[in-house]
Amino acid sequence: MKTKTKTDIKDRFVVIMAGGRGERFWPVSREQSPKQLIQLWGDRSFLQQAVDRVMPLVPAKNVFVITNATQAAAVRKQLPRLPRENIVAEPMGRDTCAAVTLGAALVGARSTTGVMAVLPADHVVPEEKKFQQVLADAFDLASRGQAILTIGIKPTEPATGYGYIRVGEALPPPPGVKAYRTVFHRAEQFVEKPHFDRALEYVNSGQYRWNAGMFIWSFVTITEGLQKHQPEMYAACQRWFKVANQPAKLAQVLAKEYPDVKRISIDYALMEHAQNVVVADGAFAWDDLGSWTALARHLKADPEGNCAVADFIHVDGARNIIFDARSKPRRTPIAVVGLRDAILVQTDDAVLLAHKSQAQKVKELVKKLAQSPQRKKLV
Repeated sequence: MKTKTKTDIKDRFVVIMAGGRGERFWPVSREQSPKQLIQLWGDRSFLQQAVDRVMPLVPAKNVFVITNATQAAAVRKQLPRLPRENIVAEPMGRDTCAAVTLGAALVGARSTTGVMAVLPADHVVPEEKKFQQVLADAFDLASRGQAILTIGIKPTEPATGYGYIRVGEALPPPPGVKAYRTVFHRAEQFVEKPHFDRALEYVNSGQYRWNAGMFIWSFVTITEGLQKHQPEMYAACQRWFKVANQPAKLAQVLAKEYPDVKRISIDYALMEHAQNVVVADGAFAWDDLGSWTALARHLKADPEGNCAVADFIHVDGARNIIFDARSKPRRTPIAVVGLRDAILVQTDDAVLLAHKSQAQKVKELVKKLAQSPQRKKLV
């Protein structure tokens, strides 16, 4: 790797991807107020927590949020500390490679020597200080050479809902650099979501990390990667770069070009092809809350295993998830008898009752609602 002087904090940038719908958290998560904009854990939304976590490392003016037109106003309202022009709406969803490309154009227009982290808006990271240490070390390493960095989480269970990364031996720090507190590895292989037995092998081997979808690279490195592996995206980045500091012009260009942008994830587009990928050990507590059952991991359970955010009372109820999203004055007691392994969610205009084993099918329910003229408003 080439080495250079450590990047100044003014050349650090964060791009937060916040365009998802979080359909598996219906009926609390809706198109207008998706998962990342609601309070499910803690007293701040997931998006607000994501921004809070990076503020000690990056100036507010260097934090961008890429969302969509439906959510842009709500995002701006939740993040008053960020400049208005730093909230950028995609005209339509085109997966993560398009969002990364747009983020690179925004960063490059501010600083062609910049280093950027691309982070999801909806993760749970209880150990913020440890996360910040890993991100700071990754910023520094990315600024010194040509590495594409990703943060891999050490697996704590054989989860089948995550992709995995096989890592090689630990890498030494660049010449002349004091050893980092974070351990870095060369990435050897990206692996799709495995079945349980394969996931168990991965965990027991110690050679795999969960792919958390967190990336750090310099503007030069990401554009070189796109040029080599996704030339059409690279060309788009060059065009958007020219107008990135003119919000109205950028919106006009995106509206014209986005419908024809290739829909592909950054993992398929770049990470699986690049030879210069380095994995930072994410030695901090982390969760990608993908469903109601995942939320239960962060809620206190009663002696029968019920996790409740509600005025909840039961007889012979066990291992249920009860969530009342109504405002406190409107909440009424939720009482169950003999209910086991269920999800019960109450909002002002809908109730969800599902078996925990079917939690992933809530997304199918949302599609069904969207097809119903009478119920479409609930989506």
